[in-house]
Amino acid sequence: MYRSEEWKDMVRADKIDLKSIDLQLSKTFKTSKKPEAWEIDPTALEIRQVIAQGTYRGTYMGQDVDVKLLDLQDGTRSAAEIIALFKQEVSIWHRLSHPNITYCIGASMGASQLKFPASSGGRTNCFVVTQHISGGTLKKLLFNNRIKKLPFKAVIKLSLDLANGLSYIHAQRIVHRDIKAENMVIGPKSRLQITGFGVARVEAKNPSEMTGTTGTIGYMAPEVLEGKPYNHKCDVYSFGICLWEMYCCDVPYPDLNLARILTAVVKKNLRPEIPRCCPSSFASIMKRCWDANPNKRLEMEEVVKLLESIDTSKGGRMIPENHSPGCLCFARARGP
Repeated sequence: MYRSEEWKDMVRADKIDLKSIDLQLSKTFKTSKKPEAWEIDPTALEIRQVIAQGTYRGTYMGQDVDVKLLDLQDGTRSAAEIIALFKQEVSIWHRLSHPNITYCIGASMGASQLKFPASSGGRTNCFVVTQHISGGTLKKLLFNNRIKKLPFKAVIKLSLDLANGLSYIHAQRIVHRDIKAENMVIGPKSRLQITGFGVARVEAKNPSEMTGTTGTIGYMAPEVLEGKPYNHKCDVYSFGICLWEMYCCDVPYPDLNLARILTAVVKKNLRPEIPRCCPSSFASIMKRCWDANPNKRLEMEEVVKLLESIDTSKGGRMIPENHSPGCLCFARARGP
C-alpha cells in the first residue's frame, strides 16, 4: 500500500498528455547540439509485424531487427523523467559489447513520423532497436522442456553464458537489476544473451544511493525487497534463482502470491527447493549466490571459474522425467 505522502507525487495515467510528451521528446531530439552516439535515423526503419505488445519485428538498413516501444503510461513520471530514463537505458545498453549480451543498434526519441500498429496502446514513439534473435526467450525454452528437462551439459552451457555476460556487465560497473528468464534470449548456436536493460544503471560508489524495489519479485534479493541499499550482488542473487530454473525447468514460487513471496524470502529465508538429484557442485553455486548476506555471495568472476570446473562428461544426475512437480515444492531448501 502507498503511504499518503507518496500519493501526492504520483500522476494519474489518464491525465498524462501524451501529445505534449511526444512534442517535448521531438524538441529534445531536434535541439540537441550534438547527436547522441546511439541515435539512429528513424526513416531507415521499417516496422513489419507485432511480436508482443510494444515489441515489433522490422528491418533497419536491410538488417532484421526487433523494436521495443517505450511505454510511458505508468502514471508516476513526468515527461522530463521519462526522457532521462529512456536516455539512461539506451546509453547503458548501446555501449555494451559482448557475445552474451544482445546488441543494441540504437534508438530514437519522438519519432512521430513513424507509424506503429494501433496495438501500441497510445504510447509515444520512443523506441530501441536491437538485433533480431530468432531463438526466443530462455523462459520459453525452459517451458518447452518442463517435462523432459534439459540435459545437464546444456544447463551448464546456458549457466556459463549467463555468468560470462553478467561478469562483463559488472566489470563495467553496471547493475542490471532485472535478471530473469524472460530477459534472456537464445541466439545462434544456442548461445544465451542478456537483454532487458530497462532498469539497469551505473553502480553507485555509495550503496545508500541505490535503493528501491526494482526488478521482479521472485528474483529480487532480500535487501532489494526490503528497500535497503544494495549493489551488484543483487544480480548475483537473481542469477542463483536462474540456475535453479535452468536445472529444474520450472518457475520459482508458482503457488505463492507476491506478498507471501516477499515475506517468506525476507523473514523466513525461503528459497526454491533444490532436488536431491542435483549435483552438489552445482547446488553449492546456487546456495552461495542466493545467500541472504550480500557480502557472502560470490562474484560473477568466481562463478564462471566454478562452473567451468564442473565435469559434465558423465551427464550429471537429472530430475526423472516423471518426477512429480509437487516434489519441487517451495519449503526451506534442502541439501543435494
